[in-house]
Amino acid sequence: MNDTNNEMITIDEAAKQVAFASRRLGLLHLAFSEMLVREFGEEKGKKLITRAIEEYSRMIGEAKREQAVARGIEPNADTFFEMSDLPSIGMHEGVEEVEVDGERRIRAYGCIMGRVWKKYGAGDLGRIYCHVDPASSMVFDRRCKFVHTKALPDGDEYCELVMRPTTEEDRAEFDSTDTDWESIEKRKGV
Repeated sequence: MNDTNNEMITIDEAAKQVAFASRRLGLLHLAFSEMLVREFGEEKGKKLITRAIEEYSRMIGEAKREQAVARGIEPNADTFFEMSDLPSIGMHEGVEEVEVDGERRIRAYGCIMGRVWKKYGAGDLGRIYCHVDPASSMVFDRRCKFVHTKALPDGDEYCELVMRPTTEEDRAEFDSTDTDWESIEKRKGV
């Protein structure tokens, strides 16, 4: 391994390295997911994958919440983005903010993990990973959910996400032992 402490790399090279890691993360999720489905059957396997993503999301949401509180920032829909723990380059080909139906949405083009899942014909298993967005945001602040209006694993051309307020139904669903993330994502909110 090279000593890179004194070496500078370009933004393009940094993005390429993040893309490598993102591809590996997509493959890891897929390998675990396929193994669970093979071992336990589709229904139970997908439930286990969902529970694992919920636990992963809890860890992410709690860490972001702790970071906000330590910085004296109130955890809410706006500060969720300030506490971002994702790389700003390399996970997607490009990201932009757009307004759709009066909502500020984020469009991410060329999701590296989404491409992996598509290549292996496993968009349905990959899509379970995407529940990390609404789940971690609801752990951060139960009053908000960061949901997909479009997702590459669903066959869309890009991923589109929006922060929306949660409903009482969303919060009850979130607290259930068998959370239906698709319903939470589809529900418009208050």
